[in-house]
Amino acid sequence: MTESDGTPDPGTAAPTPKYADRVYRSVPGVISGVLLLAVAAWLIIDAILSGTGRTPWIALAAAPVFVFPVIAYTLRPAVLSNDDRLLLRNPMRTVDVPWASVEGFKAGYSVELFAGGERYQVWAVPVSLRERKKATARATRAAASGDPQVSRTPGVLRPSRSARPGQADPTRAWSDQVVDSLRETAERNAGLPGATGTVSVTWCWWVIAPTLAGVVALVALLATG
Repeated sequence: MTESDGTPDPGTAAPTPKYADRVYRSVPGVISGVLLLAVAAWLIIDAILSGTGRTPWIALAAAPVFVFPVIAYTLRPAVLSNDDRLLLRNPMRTVDVPWASVEGFKAGYSVELFAGGERYQVWAVPVSLRERKKATARATRAAASGDPQVSRTPGVLRPSRSARPGQADPTRAWSDQVVDSLRETAERNAGLPGATGTVSVTWCWWVIAPTLAGVVALVALLATG
């Protein structure tokens, strides 16, 4: 019997890496949402404390009409992935997709998910054409300087080796890196026992209901004025 020094046997295939749950979201979107909510809070509180007549009531009715959509479109959007499935949180809907049901991703002017015969826009991963242009320029300069990490094919500039999960690649726009990562995860995990099932879509009623209630209250206040 011999002791192993921990070095993998060259004749044995390396185990498939497993990654913890990952979350993708737009940091600029979150920052803009926080700033908008801060400004809204200041205006609403000022109207309530300093307003006269029905102004405080109108401010209260208008609050959910503004606050909940801002939360829905800036703070809520996210993409969560683990070994079994992908959870897509859009402003008004949540889409639960097992990896086996993923048909593909597309990153054009926006990121789109194709699953279960349907197409879903990925709000959490906005496409920046400016960022993509800058990344392409960096890749062009790297290829021209003979960087071994970058390979050039006709019309396409891409790293010769995929970046590890969580490792930024300056020659690729962030949205394109996310799509590459999700596509690779779908291909790798589609055959897992827990990755089967159907696509499930649920509406985000905690955003929709108070927004509609605020609209009704606001219209009623303005109509009776």
